[in-house]
Amino acid sequence: MHDFMNKDITRDFIRSKRPCAAGYRWYLKREETLSGYQRLLDDLVQEGRVDDACWLLDQLGPTDDVLTLDGLHADALVFAGSVVCHGPLEVGTVIRAGGSLTAAGGVRAGTLLQVGGDVHVEGALQCGGAARVGGDMRVEWSLRVAGAFSAGGHVRVGWEADWGGLAEVQGALTVGQDLVAAADVTCRGGVKVGGDLRVAGTLEVAQGVQAGGSVRGGRHLHCGWGLLAAHDIVAAGAIRVGETLQAGGQIESGQDYGVFAGLVTPMAAWAQCGFVRAVARPERLVSGCWVAP
Repeated sequence: MHDFMNKDITRDFIRSKRPCAAGYRWYLKREETLSGYQRLLDDLVQEGRVDDACWLLDQLGPTDDVLTLDGLHADALVFAGSVVCHGPLEVGTVIRAGGSLTAAGGVRAGTLLQVGGDVHVEGALQCGGAARVGGDMRVEWSLRVAGAFSAGGHVRVGWEADWGGLAEVQGALTVGQDLVAAADVTCRGGVKVGGDLRVAGTLEVAQGVQAGGSVRGGRHLHCGWGLLAAHDIVAAGAIRVGETLQAGGQIESGQDYGVFAGLVTPMAAWAQCGFVRAVARPERLVSGCWVAP
């Protein structure tokens, strides 16, 4: 991390970052010709120039500083370091933290949540727009994101998760109850859901998927390892898994698409590592070893 917090930022320095004309004019009109990094971010937010504050944070990067709050109700929060809140954190528009975010209560961001490091929320987290997390994310209650969602590490949600846009998780994804996604979901690790897993688009998982309820895809279901659901596995497109495919209910692909199991398993080992099990043989089973219930 960088240490700009207590250093003055000059006009020449700002100009070297090629700011927009309006933002640079605002800076030139300020009474102070020299300002510390966070002081400048605070002034931008106070005057409603939240986009400019976010731009400056993008240019200069995070710091090692920590902002500790008992609770916060504000229009926006842009802090270059890490934020620790001992109560609820409710912001009408943007929450930006260059470092990590820790909250003992719930967190609500009206339009954007962007955190450079890890996020740990002991209550529920709700965002009315996009949410981007650079590290791991842990939410003890529910997670609701109206826009796109991305996390650079593992994601763990105690209750349900609801995503309104494209979702991408670089690590493992664990949800205690239902996971509902209105667009494509990509996970570089494995996925474990206590309830139903419903994805309106394509589900792309590098490792395995386990669901305590049903798994339903509005397009395709792709898993690098196995796929296990206590109830149905249904997709409007193809169902493709590298190893075993198991459902407590039915397995059904789209009308013009097949069901493929054992794709990364030798055919001779399908009976052990590439089998398909459900209440009835999938109508369009193309690969894998069918095991009658």
